[in-house]
Amino acid sequence: MAAGRWWRGSWAERGQVERVDLYTRQSLYVIAALMNGVLVLGALPAIDGHPTAYAAFVAGAVVLSVAGGWAMRDAIRLYPQVGPVPVRSTAVLVGLAVVAVAAASALPTDLPQAAGLVVAFSLAWGLGGYRDQRVAWATIVAVGLAAWLPGDDLPTATYGLLAGGFFMLTVRLSLWLLDIVVELDRGRDAEAALAVAEERLRFSRDVHDVLGRRLATIAVQAELAATLAGRGDDRAADRMLEVRSLAHDGLKEARELARGYRAVDLAQELDGAVSLLRSAGIDATVAVDGLPEDWHEPAAWVVREAVTNVLRHSRATCVEVSYADRVLAVRNDGALPAGGSGGPESGGGTGLAGVRARLAALGAGLEATRDGHLFTVRMVLP
Repeated sequence: MAAGRWWRGSWAERGQVERVDLYTRQSLYVIAALMNGVLVLGALPAIDGHPTAYAAFVAGAVVLSVAGGWAMRDAIRLYPQVGPVPVRSTAVLVGLAVVAVAAASALPTDLPQAAGLVVAFSLAWGLGGYRDQRVAWATIVAVGLAAWLPGDDLPTATYGLLAGGFFMLTVRLSLWLLDIVVELDRGRDAEAALAVAEERLRFSRDVHDVLGRRLATIAVQAELAATLAGRGDDRAADRMLEVRSLAHDGLKEARELARGYRAVDLAQELDGAVSLLRSAGIDATVAVDGLPEDWHEPAAWVVREAVTNVLRHSRATCVEVSYADRVLAVRNDGALPAGGSGGPESGGGTGLAGVRARLAALGAGLEATRDGHLFTVRMVLP
């Protein structure tokens, strides 16, 4: 599990997976520190008669908390891999734990029991995230010994062992859930890429259907013209003129296909868009009742371009297509920062610009706006 520069950037600039990652990490660090902090505060009465011993106890708790946090960071980075276990942070934490357990026995009053629990909890939090079963069992044994040896108190040792086991389980479950979120996001990206590839395949099929037959006809006519010319037949010129006419018609059809001038059906476009979005793990809702029938084809242009941009250029989880008050709106909640959107056209690309020009010829307008992570494309009817 890559750590990355998880502390950089504002909360609003992070994707959903990055937010879950940051929340999980911070929660583990904060809870680990709070548990040791509670033990330090619980031993506060010892400061009256033994201020030096209490100060040494607090210093040791801080050092162990930092070492445990370091080991936990390495465990998060390694997860979900089993090994190799990072040696440096693990050795430092274990070494400090051994020294702390030996020194804790010399502390007065109830400080040995509190010190043993600090050591046990630091080991549980720091090493609990490793998936290596040998490390896990060794950690459980170390937690029990750390809670028992300093104070030689069975109830304290039992509490430390149970609480330490719970903390280890907490770390493991947290990292497991985080790993599931990461894998689901990777799967969604793969599905989105597949959906785009399928759409490209559909377009290639349209090109084949529209131009394939015409190009085949051109090839046959050209061969016939070449044969007639070889014989000196005057009909070769007529055949070449026919080839030229076919080529011009084919070029016109290719341009219409590339620009989307071929008639499209709104219902089919909406059904295809919903299917593509859902296959990419994106929720889609459609409510276009009342849209004038004369504007169905232009609306299909807008839906096709907006949905394509969502699949290619956003981190959307939800897309809404709606019509009200002579405005068709396509909204998604995955606009990227720094010029990103449901597509690069918010910065002046050619996709939405081309649709805007076509709508302008019909008297309609096209707007693309962004509000935080919400990106909206609106077709405004005249």
